[in-house]
Amino acid sequence: MRIDIWSDVVCPFCYIGKKRLENVVREAGIDIDVHWHSYELDPNAPASHDSSNTERLAKKYSKTVAEMEQSQRQMAEMAADEGIDFQWQKAQSGNSFNAHRIIHLANNHGLADTAKEAFFYAYMTEGLAIGERDVVEQVAARIGLPANEVKAVLDSDRFTDEVRQDEQIAQQQLGIRGVPFFIFNQQIGLSGAQPREVFLQALQQAASISANTDDDIEDQAAPVCNDEACEIPDNK
Repeated sequence: MRIDIWSDVVCPFCYIGKKRLENVVREAGIDIDVHWHSYELDPNAPASHDSSNTERLAKKYSKTVAEMEQSQRQMAEMAADEGIDFQWQKAQSGNSFNAHRIIHLANNHGLADTAKEAFFYAYMTEGLAIGERDVVEQVAARIGLPANEVKAVLDSDRFTDEVRQDEQIAQQQLGIRGVPFFIFNQQIGLSGAQPREVFLQALQQAASISANTDDDIEDQAAPVCNDEACEIPDNK
């Protein structure tokens, strides 16, 4: 089954959604073909920030530092349920444009999913400065991408058009305003890190599209990251 996913490597709920979907797929014994698409939460971000993630996000989302810390603890608990060690205290956000370009390069080598996982892990668990060039090169080397190709990409504008095209489709054609966003079999769209049962329902319905099922997916107000918030909804 084909699944298209728009996400950003600095989005905690994108990593949670990835792992949650993988866990559901593994338990259900469903074969999937994932196509990753770029989505930058902050295209104008610098390579790195002077302040901590917690302080910066508190200011961005008009929260106190204590409120933001509590929100990040909740994210970490949700992440732990999916096998993710979210070291939010160490997280170093930054511009994710180069990471997205390297993921497109990795796709040419059949390593897009491996690259996505590696960037998520580097940011959320290791606390690496994901916007710094040396970190991008380090992650690319880990997954076996040729160093000369990585350098050629980072020294040029290669894959810029691919990143922009992904974002244009997201915003202008699909109306995506937050990530993660999933499309199953090019038919069913879901926004956010939905509960496992919702992912399973989407997988089952997508598999039976040819049967013209009329069942509605009971999707919920799932966690997403966008320009206005990156937190667990009050009803979760």
